Amino acid sequence: MKIRDSILCALTMCALFSGQVQAQSSDNGDGTFANPVLWADVPDPDVIRVGDWFYLVSTTMHLMPGAPVMRSKDLVNWETVSYLFDRLTDTPNYDMDGCTAYGRGQWATSLRYHDGKFYAYFSPNDRPFRGYVYTTTDPAKEKWELVSRTPHFHDASLLFDDDGRVYMFYGTGQLRELKPDLSGVQPGGVDMRIFERDSTETGLLEGSRAIKHNGKYYLLMISWPNGGKRRQVCYRADKITGPYEKKVILEADFGGFPYVGQGCIVDDAKGNWYGVIFQDRGGVGRVLTLMPCRWVDGWPMLGDADGQVPAVMEKPVQGSPAIPLVVSDDFGDKRMKIHWQWNHNPIQKAWSLEERPGWLRLKTSRVVENLFWAPNTLTQRMEGPKCTASVAIDLSHMKEGDVAGFSAFNGNSGVLAIQKENGKKCLTMSEQVVSLDDKNKAVTALDTKEKARVELNQDIIYLRIDGDFRPGQDMATFYYSLNGKDWTQIGSGFKMIFDYRRFFMGTKYAIFNYATQETGGYVDVDYFDYKRIKNEG
Repeated sequence: MKIRDSILCALTMCALFSGQVQAQSSDNGDGTFANPVLWADVPDPDVIRVGDWFYLVSTTMHLMPGAPVMRSKDLVNWETVSYLFDRLTDTPNYDMDGCTAYGRGQWATSLRYHDGKFYAYFSPNDRPFRGYVYTTTDPAKEKWELVSRTPHFHDASLLFDDDGRVYMFYGTGQLRELKPDLSGVQPGGVDMRIFERDSTETGLLEGSRAIKHNGKYYLLMISWPNGGKRRQVCYRADKITGPYEKKVILEADFGGFPYVGQGCIVDDAKGNWYGVIFQDRGGVGRVLTLMPCRWVDGWPMLGDADGQVPAVMEKPVQGSPAIPLVVSDDFGDKRMKIHWQWNHNPIQKAWSLEERPGWLRLKTSRVVENLFWAPNTLTQRMEGPKCTASVAIDLSHMKEGDVAGFSAFNGNSGVLAIQKENGKKCLTMSEQVVSLDDKNKAVTALDTKEKARVELNQDIIYLRIDGDFRPGQDMATFYYSLNGKDWTQIGSGFKMIFDYRRFFMGTKYAIFNYATQETGGYVDVDYFDYKRIKNEG
């Protein structure tokens, strides 16, 4: 019998947040929603509409499978339906073979629909600096197929023009024409810079998102002038080659966090337009906001009438049910739920949902030094404003030197780890800060500060991590239980951070098991129980 069944009705997840509203979506249930529409790490959005469905692609970098594709009926409730790829194989870094791919891999994918097919393009910011073009006729029903490998185009945006020609906007105002079948660049085609930075653009300017609307070409980019606020700008022209003129279309803070910038615009079936723009929010990562897009003198102005991101607004389409972005799992399915992603390419033979039905088995398959080298670490996002998750783990088959547990995982991680040492098992709570080589992302050092240690005299352990991502918080708190009902806090609160120099992503829940001495051990995970706490009280 699964141990979760015996404690299903216990107050296992509500000790810290007793009496507060629990919800899995920003949908308020009354025809409105609250921003951020996705309070989780969903950066670099590109959104398109095909019929009555909206489709979104986001960035997950070194996590596998990668490039999650979501769909929605209302731009509020998003369901993950596929990934562009299961694994990347350009370098052994994706297998953590001597080096890693932390903060690299899949970046800023462009999503388009043309002549009955979906197309997606991305290029890893890593060797061999070549892009990927994928296609499918239905992201929710069919696998994506690799069409071609192209040159590297940074933060690129595909555009299929009305005359059958295909273009790529990328970098800082670069434009390149592709072959109509997207097999490569068009010989003798357009290859130019379409604008030069003006005197105000003295810092970051990237994140291309291009569309054609009413005969004009629009290129949205993020701008971060030196000494100025991060903002969204738009370049427009009557011809794709220019000349282009520029306008700032969004410059606003929101929700106690500075600036909202980088994203795209999309229309609904009734001709209304919306902006889907991410915002940096510290430890949780880069969250999505949804706002009106008002066409003013031919410019797509973002935000409400005052140019601000609405805290609450009406859903673009009514009647759609709430859909969770992060889910609980009892591991009773024969296939892994689509919400999970592995840290780097998984070793397939080292995990199973079938060897002990109803449990996730994580086997050790490689001797490593620490968590940041460990294969087969399984992750899901954390969400704001608060969230809480617990796992139950059977430790019976750990070998000497094995380390298993649950983490708030990032370049700075808070870690609950069970270590088998001298035949005994101890639970520790620690803070772990990894250092990575800039060139190959190899782990060069690990600073570990152990905050608490408890000896265990049983083989079943329950671990819980609560996250608080309200303004000024970014705190994770750690608990353990011996019966799944009564929880004891362990160690200290852990400050979660976002660091673009290492992982370049928000903190994730992570379940892990690795060997430091010999392979062959394993742990069984009974469940992952998750709740997002919507009420900020």
